[in-house]
Amino acid sequence: MNRRRLHAAGAVVAAAFMAGGLRQPGHLRQAGGGQETRKSAHCKSSAAGSRTRCRPCRPQRSGLEQQKTSLEQQQADLRKQVDALEQQKAQLLTASQQTLSQYDSLVRNLTEEVKKGELQVRQYKDMLTVDVAEQLFFDSGRANLKDTGKAVLKKVGDALKGYEDKVIRIVGHTDNVPISKSAQKVFPSNWELSVARATNVVRYLQEVGIPPERMIASGRAEYQPIAENDTPEGRKKNRRIEITLVDRNAAQEAAPAR
Repeated sequence: MNRRRLHAAGAVVAAAFMAGGLRQPGHLRQAGGGQETRKSAHCKSSAAGSRTRCRPCRPQRSGLEQQKTSLEQQQADLRKQVDALEQQKAQLLTASQQTLSQYDSLVRNLTEEVKKGELQVRQYKDMLTVDVAEQLFFDSGRANLKDTGKAVLKKVGDALKGYEDKVIRIVGHTDNVPISKSAQKVFPSNWELSVARATNVVRYLQEVGIPPERMIASGRAEYQPIAENDTPEGRKKNRRIEITLVDRNAAQEAAPAR
């Protein structure tokens, strides 16, 4: 009888212990809950701190991206400039080679006259100039072309016909000796004489087949000498007719606006 009661009581105690083991005591649940709460708060605080630390980086990153875009644009612009300069360089090289070829061709066509000293061919940048001595074309103080001058001028005109991309500029020059009194009735000064001579050369070149729209006539009198006027030799050099081939585009840019 006693054994049965003891056995029953033990079973009750064991059942109660097992039932109590399935649930934590209140103070433990509260302690565990506090740890979870602190852990959750800590995580939230860390995340908020991380976001707080990243906020100042955003403007800096945006500024760097703008600088990058600006540098890339500058690089593209510089590349375009380099390409344009390379193209200009190629064009200048081609133009220089073409001018040199034209110079050689002009000299070949006028070889005899150059050897005789009747004229001189000069090259300056992209311009070719034929200098003809005044005494070959004109008598002193006169503007009418001599027959000897016409023969040479015809050959010069034939040599210039092929340069259709060029404008032909004819300029008359004199020395600094004043016009004689007898000639002043026709040419009051060296200005009028130099212009009249250039104009007569243009008219003759037109007669031999050069289109008039390709030619320009002007006079410089004694104001563009190539030698000193103190000696007869220097004055002889200054009395000349310059026939210059000028690039058509350059001539149009130099022309006065209409």
